[in-house]
Amino acid sequence: MSDERLTATPAGISLGPVETVADGAARNFVLQMRAGRFHGFVVRRGDAVHGYVDRCPHMGLPLAQMLDAYLTPDGGRIACSWHGAIFDIDDGDCLGGPCKGQRLTPWPVTLRDGMIVTA
Repeated sequence: MSDERLTATPAGISLGPVETVADGAARNFVLQMRAGRFHGFVVRRGDAVHGYVDRCPHMGLPLAQMLDAYLTPDGGRIACSWHGAIFDIDDGDCLGGPCKGQRLTPWPVTLRDGMIVTA
């Protein structure tokens, strides 16, 4: 088993029931695979889920310094707690901060029969 940090996962991995991520919140997921470890997070808005690799394009650091603290205080955007970059939840575009014009790496996830599943 490798300790390499991965930037993608295979499709079809069940992450748990949709309630695993509270509506309007985000949750961290770490998946250990043979090729290495994947760090990502999922943001839920009602019946929509958005997944991203947990790495800021500015310096490559994980976005949250505290577990699951990926969103701005109002829950309307994704925020990097290290240098203040702000990202759109729907597409990961950096809207402000040191990496403006860049974007988060998507982690394809979907809802299937009430479960969050990698796509």
